[in-house]
Amino acid sequence: MSYCDIIDSPVGRLFVGGSGAGLHRIEFVNEDGEEAVLAARLEDDCGEPAEPDPRAAAAATTQLREYFTGARREFELTLAPRGTEFQLSVWKALLDVPYGETASYGEIAAAVGRPSASRAVGAANGRNPISIVAPCHRIVGANGSLTGYGGGLDRKAWLLNLEASALRPARVA
Repeated sequence: MSYCDIIDSPVGRLFVGGSGAGLHRIEFVNEDGEEAVLAARLEDDCGEPAEPDPRAAAAATTQLREYFTGARREFELTLAPRGTEFQLSVWKALLDVPYGETASYGEIAAAVGRPSASRAVGAANGRNPISIVAPCHRIVGANGSLTGYGGGLDRKAWLLNLEASALRPARVA
């Protein structure tokens, strides 16, 4: 049986879903009723019904909440996204971009051994089913500009600002 939960976060509601294989999805819930569509995607990933189960999702939801408070910089979750071999290689490369830093689409393309595939990296990045944990928000244009983000550029900027502020040393009065 696959499991799911919806949590509130500073960047909106998040759908969290997985199975015994690991975490399959963290997606933004942008409108009322979208939860059913997201649960259907999870069921397609797992090949089994998705049931609301906050306890089964607790490791992911707890770590996400810690991330949003600045208390967590790395996630310790078993990930099980579904995608093509290329998409999986891109999503794995996202995990190597350190907290508070960014990389360009071209740098990710080079990291996956396809240096001329920055557009394909952008497409794979846009289909990342495990937002935030596989930090697609850390991928920027070659000139450092914020480009494309499935959750919207306002969310991307918020996440990058969260990480930057958590890295700033505290000021002494």
